[in-house]
Amino acid sequence: MIATTRNRVRKHTPQAINQKIDLEIAQRVQNLAAERGQIGERLRQLDREWDIERAIELNASAIALTGVFLGATADRRFLMLPALVTGFLLQHAVQGWCPPVPLLRRMGFRTAQEIEKERHALKAVRGDYKALERIKPMRHKSANRPRKIATAA
Repeated sequence: MIATTRNRVRKHTPQAINQKIDLEIAQRVQNLAAERGQIGERLRQLDREWDIERAIELNASAIALTGVFLGATADRRFLMLPALVTGFLLQHAVQGWCPPVPLLRRMGFRTAQEIEKERHALKAVRGDYKALERIKPMRHKSANRPRKIATAA
């Protein structure tokens, strides 16, 4: 079964790890709500944070390049490493799981969605979205126009 892009990694992560990540986000937001002057620095840290997809890409490319190098210089059997890694990348793209995912999640790598969740919560605490509350939805001018009915000539 192909998982949606939005939740595929969380779906294949033990619930305890997902809950730990969610709890850490909530605690950071709560702590920074009391220290609002530090929110800007935390947002800059979030801009630099690597999500799990980037970590997997680095891991896979490092293993694949090592396999190609060793296959070209030492033994052709090392060319199995890039073949294996690309298979795992395919599995990750389709299912959201590959062998490094559990380890990376335990190490604290988050999905882009989890990072954005923290970012938006901090911006809301800081008041970045207050101006949006005053904006009234606008209707497009064409919404009030009567529609022309096509007639056969």
